Amino acid sequence: MTKKIILGVLLIAILAGGIIGYKTYSAVFSPNTTETTGKFLDIKPGTDLAALADLMKKANFIKDKESFLYVAGLMKYQTVRSGRFSVPAESSNIELIRHLRSSKQATVNLVLSNARTLEDLSGKIAKFIALDSTEILQYFNDGRAANILETNRENIMTYFIPNTYEVYWNESMDALLGRMKKEHDRFWTSNNRLSKAEKQNMSAEEIYTLASIIEKETNQNIEKPTMAAALHNRIRIGMPLQADPTAVFATGDFQTKRVLNKHTQYDSPYNTYMYKGLPPGPIAMASIASIDAVLSPDTNKYLYYCAKGDGSGLHNFATNLRAHNNNSRIYVQNLKRRGKR
Repeated sequence: MTKKIILGVLLIAILAGGIIGYKTYSAVFSPNTTETTGKFLDIKPGTDLAALADLMKKANFIKDKESFLYVAGLMKYQTVRSGRFSVPAESSNIELIRHLRSSKQATVNLVLSNARTLEDLSGKIAKFIALDSTEILQYFNDGRAANILETNRENIMTYFIPNTYEVYWNESMDALLGRMKKEHDRFWTSNNRLSKAEKQNMSAEEIYTLASIIEKETNQNIEKPTMAAALHNRIRIGMPLQADPTAVFATGDFQTKRVLNKHTQYDSPYNTYMYKGLPPGPIAMASIASIDAVLSPDTNKYLYYCAKGDGSGLHNFATNLRAHNNNSRIYVQNLKRRGKR
């Protein structure tokens, strides 16, 4: 082989090595993530490396999928952690992989409020964590949730105190319910709530259930202690609560604007027109204001209340049926005056 041929081969080899070296250097150290400020990468449990690369490319977190996979191979990055992660903007593949491999995942603000049923609650939770609403509802229905919370299905809702909780996106239901139980216990031991419940001769679950009725009767916090006293008075004398929201809950007719005989005559333990005392469990998620109203009711002799119908959202209260019937007439008159009837 002539010297020219040898030199040519060497030159080609050097150039090829240089190209490969440059490509390797570029794949490892050149920026491959896009401008991702304020965006989070959600990685579901069970995601493999190929699926992760597809996810990041489709969601525009990375510019080049192949270089990411190449560097992942060099770094022996195979086990993908699930969770919600921030993605450093304009980072190289090596920086990105180090971040996904070792950084803390970002937390999620789980907002709990305004759920009527466990189906509603499942849908709300699913907006914030990796599980879908069907999986969460199944967890509520098959006994696992009740077992962790040490209650029955009817009272699972009582362990959800409306608030905003910082959780992980890939939180398991076991972990989430364990957290809710701790928050529930902390809530009831604060502000003497348990001792106040004992003075009412009621459990925390019963207090929550009564509060859930008030939650659906009025959204005016100012009158909740007055309404709580009226309901306490009914319970004390053995009078049915006859609360419209319980009849609505029993029938599941949540779109109705008026409670009719078909609602109040529907046979269900949740219907307080049919059965005395409290329903088996709450009819909605109760706000803290409603719970505290039941724990610290006003002192009064009211047994009845009727919406004013004047647009204020407030109620007129009465100690006897005659006064209550008069308040009902006022309600109808106000609706007619406002063109609502």
